[in-house]
Amino acid sequence: MNVVKRGGFCMTEPKQMIVTAQPEASEAGARVLMRGGNAIDAAVAAALVAGVVDPQMCGIAGFGSCQIYDPNSGQHEVIDFHGKTPLAATPDMWEDRLMGETRDGFGFVLEGNINDLGYGAITTPGSLLAYFEAARDYGTWNWEDIVAPAVAQAEKGFFVRPHVYFWWNQGADYGRVPVEKRLSFSKTGRDSYFRTDGRIKMIGEHVDNPDLARTLSLIARGGADVFYRGEIADRIDADFSANGGLMRKADLVTYQTTRGAPLSGSYRGVDIASNHPPGGGLMLLQMLNILENFDLKTMGHNSTEYIRVLAEAMKSATGDKDTHVGDPRFVDVPTYLTEKTYAAKIADRIKEGEKMRVTRLGVPEPKDTTHVCVVDKKGMCVSMTHSLGMPSGVITDGLGFMYNGCMAVFDPRPGRAGSIAPGKSRFSSLCPTIAFRDGKPKVVIGAPGGTQIAMGVLQALLNVLDFDMPIVEAVSSPRFSATSDAIDITNRIPGYLVEPLEREGYEIIRSATGYGIAAVHGIRIDEGCLSGGADPGHDGVALGV
Repeated sequence: MNVVKRGGFCMTEPKQMIVTAQPEASEAGARVLMRGGNAIDAAVAAALVAGVVDPQMCGIAGFGSCQIYDPNSGQHEVIDFHGKTPLAATPDMWEDRLMGETRDGFGFVLEGNINDLGYGAITTPGSLLAYFEAARDYGTWNWEDIVAPAVAQAEKGFFVRPHVYFWWNQGADYGRVPVEKRLSFSKTGRDSYFRTDGRIKMIGEHVDNPDLARTLSLIARGGADVFYRGEIADRIDADFSANGGLMRKADLVTYQTTRGAPLSGSYRGVDIASNHPPGGGLMLLQMLNILENFDLKTMGHNSTEYIRVLAEAMKSATGDKDTHVGDPRFVDVPTYLTEKTYAAKIADRIKEGEKMRVTRLGVPEPKDTTHVCVVDKKGMCVSMTHSLGMPSGVITDGLGFMYNGCMAVFDPRPGRAGSIAPGKSRFSSLCPTIAFRDGKPKVVIGAPGGTQIAMGVLQALLNVLDFDMPIVEAVSSPRFSATSDAIDITNRIPGYLVEPLEREGYEIIRSATGYGIAAVHGIRIDEGCLSGGADPGHDGVALGV
């Protein structure tokens, strides 16, 4: 029986919820919850399945960030697993190859796309190690049982869904390598993702990748060590050595996740927990601090003034990120960026009508990431964003998985916050977030979407906290973004709302799609009742069990 609560319908019994961007991943996680697994068991199982059915968005050779809150033990931790520059990299190795920067700041375009496609594009992956550590330290199931759904899915294969097909056919992407070229770079990619006539497989067609099933079976038996130190590491090393890649086994052996307390802030009395740099939590908190100085509810959701104010807050945070935010092991990130006094000064400038400036070298592009939110019956909350960045196209023969392409987001100019350095991680907008009211979780949220992640999560959070929207409405409402001097809007925002801004000199860029600006997934908790929302622009689903 459903009961009506603030924020919409929620389930009275049982009280467990999982939301992911892939139906198969949500179902795998739901089955784990139904069989007594906890939120981490479900989240990791779902993440591994997502890597099978959406293999350019995420996978075991990717990166990400995971926030875990366990009210029973009192543990509250973020596990960051950003990709790290291989030890063989040097700060100036690509300095003379720079051609431009994407308009939204998601990466750099180099001659020959050497940072974007192939073995030079790959950073040392952290996803599998993070999955393993999270399951070991917080889960209740055996590792082999957690991996089993992914093995079964890989043995079965998957069919191409609309969003997967949409991404495969997006084209050249503003100086980036066409997606088709990424899919066809390796023999496995050509065999798996293309018809016999050479065309990319269509919606509903089956994709088979038995190599991935065998690799996941090895991982199920051998844990993360088989990937980072054992048989798989040796095969990766041999492949990269033969093909001029930067990464070697030494990079895998020495890789470590970063673990610690979340980055904390507040918004109108609600405590916000997110991730530290080089993740996007700092940007999110900075924007919330700025917007706390405005009466957004009176302004009206997605009104002309609302769009202007949020856009200026976005531009301000983006400019600070570009200048100051990087891997804290290599960059001193100013503490004032999250101070409310600093935010108040920016708010005053916005109230006076100032237009913030974001300087770019050059042109948006697809954002290849996915997200998992889980709340279990004991109240454990997990928010995990995991990604390949721009996938490199590389699949080692016989292993089945594609590697990340995160070298594309490093600044090839030495001496900057995002510059290349051995072992360094680059800024990522991903920001798995939990909002607490009176010490209890209120919203568990996150999103894929490149540089748009923080912008999407921001708007969905405001939708709940300022406008009391049900979570489905909160993640579905039309969004906009400003990560450059222009304001990008989705096609469901009416022209009459932005035409006054154009008359004031703003450049408005309208997307042809009705959804976008990240793909937010979340769970809302009201007095113990759970409601889940999956962004309708992707293929995801929320399942309550």
